[in-house]
Amino acid sequence: MTRVLEGLKPEKVFYYFEEITKIPHGSKNEKQISDYLYALSKNKGWEVIQDDALNIIVRKPATKGYENAPMVLFQGHMDMVCEKNEGIEHDFEKDPLKLRIIDGQLYATETTLGADNGIAVAMILAIFDSNDIAHPALEALITVDEEMGMTGVQKLDGSMIKSKHLINLDSEAEGILTAGCAGGGEIFFKVPVEKVKSNMSTTCKLKVSGLTGGHSGADVHKEKGYSTKLLARLLYDLLDEIELVSFNGGSKPNAIPREAKAVIKTNNIDNVKEKIAKWNKIFKNEYSFTDPDVVVTIEDAENVSEVLTKEVSEKVIACINIVPVGVLSRSTAIDLVISSNNLGIVTTDEKYITIDCHPRSSVMSLLTDSFEPAMRQLAKYLNVEYSAGGFYPGWEYAKESKIRDICAQTYKEISGKESHIEAIHAGLECGYLLEKCKSLVDAVSIGPNMADIHSPNEHLDIKSVESTFNYLCEILKRIK
Repeated sequence: MTRVLEGLKPEKVFYYFEEITKIPHGSKNEKQISDYLYALSKNKGWEVIQDDALNIIVRKPATKGYENAPMVLFQGHMDMVCEKNEGIEHDFEKDPLKLRIIDGQLYATETTLGADNGIAVAMILAIFDSNDIAHPALEALITVDEEMGMTGVQKLDGSMIKSKHLINLDSEAEGILTAGCAGGGEIFFKVPVEKVKSNMSTTCKLKVSGLTGGHSGADVHKEKGYSTKLLARLLYDLLDEIELVSFNGGSKPNAIPREAKAVIKTNNIDNVKEKIAKWNKIFKNEYSFTDPDVVVTIEDAENVSEVLTKEVSEKVIACINIVPVGVLSRSTAIDLVISSNNLGIVTTDEKYITIDCHPRSSVMSLLTDSFEPAMRQLAKYLNVEYSAGGFYPGWEYAKESKIRDICAQTYKEISGKESHIEAIHAGLECGYLLEKCKSLVDAVSIGPNMADIHSPNEHLDIKSVESTFNYLCEILKRIK
């Protein structure tokens, strides 16, 4: 069978990336990809460990002349965010991704590509599988579940890591050296379901769609629309003339929600349609630059006889409307988001309407001692259930870093341009690793150009993969 990526360079990188896209590897579903990595490493004769969490650690000795150089750790994660366009039949637990190339960019078809962070895994495997790249002793750590709470790195036994320098490969822009990132966590509001017999005649479904979504950290400054928030605004306007049956929106805590739906009952469908038309104009105006295709639609739904009580409906809508999202604070010294929140998921089941938030901050006290207590107070006054946890540390910028200096100097010499050193608002595993692995003294994160990660429009720049891989090999040559 012809390979979609056959002939692309570096050949081994794209060979391994295509192999990875054939194996299900969504967050919380990494057993198959972890076993693949373990078996491959065993077959290649590399030293390999698969821990109880399914993290993979691989080691390879130094090449000649580099025996006394400090060991280097490559790090990436094997899980991907599984997002697809509505109406697309794709089972992320068994179906391979359908790759396509458009204008030098690599996409999947109607789904996320998983370049975040599959391309890191592919580059690591290509370096380990090479006999003509000079390098110090190498160690690779490929973690599970980075996208849904960093539980893989949390469960890692840090004493197993032997390296001195960490090169994380979970960045998305060539020529940028990431040297710090935000921490984060999750917050849940749970409204117990209480139902009553409906007094209204017509059942219908309201839907907000057409939003572009994106990464809740990397794209938060772009002022994109949150489907969950937009639908709640509309429902508040409709409260006196509808009964709420259910509210569902978003699918991942770390992805800006693109779609949201509510099932309602009403006795005045014409008035509901008039207000939808009004809100379509409002949303089109507010998001004309970031989400010009946003739209609210209404359609018939299967008739139901029971609805949420007025009190429950008001609590759900109030909570979604009041919880702040997007950028909460910015640095006054550099162009950097300090704190943000993503109201990523709302789900309705038989027992609860659950509102799932993913806040971030590079100043952890703003998260743990300001935002979280404020949300706890909100839950108390709304009289809804509340929980918070899964908090992970940020990665503080270091004034001095040998590996960062080597990367900056190498980039300048091979490209003729200065690299840009920055801290980011997205979360990386570097903070955990520097905290847990006592052998590590410093870290840097690099990666090729990719865009629209965590969305079905995710794409990877093919040429940038080649230049980033060559850059990475050149960095290794200079670590002595």
